[in-house]
Amino acid sequence: MADQKRIVHVDMDAFFAAVEQRDNPDLRGKPVIIGSDPKEGKGRGVVSTCSYEARAFGIHSAMPISEAWKRCPQGVYISGNGHKYGEASEQIMKIMSDFTPDMEPVSVDEAFLDITGTAHLFGGAVETCRMIKSRIRSETGLTASLGMAPIKMAAKIASDYGKPDGLIIIDQACLVDFLKPLNAGLIPGVGPKCRKTLERLGIITIGEIADTDPEFLEKIFGKYGRHLWELAHGRDPRKVHVVEGCSSVSKEHTFSQDQRDDQVALATLLQLSEEVSRRLRDKRLWGRTISIKIRLASFVTCTRSKTIHSRTNFTETIYDVARELFQEFTGMNHSFRLLGVRVSELGNSAIPQSLFIDREDARLEKMHNALDSIRNRFGTGKIHRGRLIECPEKK
Repeated sequence: MADQKRIVHVDMDAFFAAVEQRDNPDLRGKPVIIGSDPKEGKGRGVVSTCSYEARAFGIHSAMPISEAWKRCPQGVYISGNGHKYGEASEQIMKIMSDFTPDMEPVSVDEAFLDITGTAHLFGGAVETCRMIKSRIRSETGLTASLGMAPIKMAAKIASDYGKPDGLIIIDQACLVDFLKPLNAGLIPGVGPKCRKTLERLGIITIGEIADTDPEFLEKIFGKYGRHLWELAHGRDPRKVHVVEGCSSVSKEHTFSQDQRDDQVALATLLQLSEEVSRRLRDKRLWGRTISIKIRLASFVTCTRSKTIHSRTNFTETIYDVARELFQEFTGMNHSFRLLGVRVSELGNSAIPQSLFIDREDARLEKMHNALDSIRNRFGTGKIHRGRLIECPEKK
């Protein structure tokens, strides 16, 4: 149909591992696992990603690195190179932006594109997708899987469906038929708990959701039940959200041993806040929403967020909010495996709330500029906060 939306989901294939295999031909055809040091099965981190050769052993993202080692001790384990992956990501995003200004990066290796208004410039929607794939391969030496559909949900499912190096096109006329036989767990937001509830109701596929009374789904899931029903009928109101620059800055730390000491956890949050603050200032960015991520020893992951009045990139503000969010977990005898700090809702201006500059903010800005100058000249290890020097678990 000529007037239908053309939403494309571009997803790089085993991105980090593929970059390593591209740059080191000796790794091609071998199981490559990107993540923490497995320490011969005693490592405590997780798999970031892995090559398709490693996936043949049942290895996948977020799997404990110790489990990956048990399944594939002969694999090639690499800690990763964020700078190299970042450069490749920037190159890929630049290629995609040449085909449409309507681009929504989802992560370093995937993005949604709305090519509805620009596809005619490149010979049509299907030819545009082929050109995107071709340019990514020829200019980066990497492969991408693309899915195109009238809605974001179906485009995302289609790109996964065609991996690796696939191109799946879903037209409006066959959209519902495409969705019907697929597992309900492929719908965004349907996690393990929701999927189990659906299964208890005898609902396994997206088509079975579509055939269920929407009022019944609302009784079970609330407003999300109606949303599920709409998605199952191929109606997804979400538009491609154009994002200028990066959408968040974050830093995580996995403890070498499960950590029960709240003071060590707080010192770690301070250290992470300082690193996120430094990265924000390097990019001349400020953010309003501050989040923490906590992974317990049981591998249960919790996130908490707070949006503040005005944007910041100060360590003190980020840490004060992170500490406040962490209070929920103090004194509860939890064992922490991982902590993370994230700042989002970014902008390239602090957007002061008044015409008068806050004296304390001016003092903090001057102090941070001085610290940045020292670190840039002598290195990040030359100056530390006193609380971090005393921290028994140093990064």
